[in-house]
Amino acid sequence: MQQDTPFTLFYVADPEASARFYAGLLSRPAIESSPTFAMFTLGSGAMLGLWKRDTVAPAASGAPGASELAFAVQGREAVDARHAGWKALGCTVLQSPTVMDFGYTFTAQDPDGHRLRVFAPEGA
Repeated sequence: MQQDTPFTLFYVADPEASARFYAGLLSRPAIESSPTFAMFTLGSGAMLGLWKRDTVAPAASGAPGASELAFAVQGREAVDARHAGWKALGCTVLQSPTVMDFGYTFTAQDPDGHRLRVFAPEGA
């Protein structure tokens, strides 16, 4: 792994169940998996780690949903396609596709309540 690789870590109740969810969502398997942790590549070198909440040290405070993992795509059609695909996978959609000041977007959440946003920047 290259130095300075950006990682996002979500604290989850069940890393194996979350890994199955994200494998479907991202259309790729975890590159690393254990009973307490799973890792996915997100593209452009970014990584997503799913860490079993009760094994995080030091213990973490805060609740899921206080931040978002955002995915930029090209154009409204890509947003609509991702929305339809994620709904078909059973994602809870918090915000249907809509226009906001930064572009066209929708928001969903994972089984632990982490917010996931897909957007096409204005003019994309």
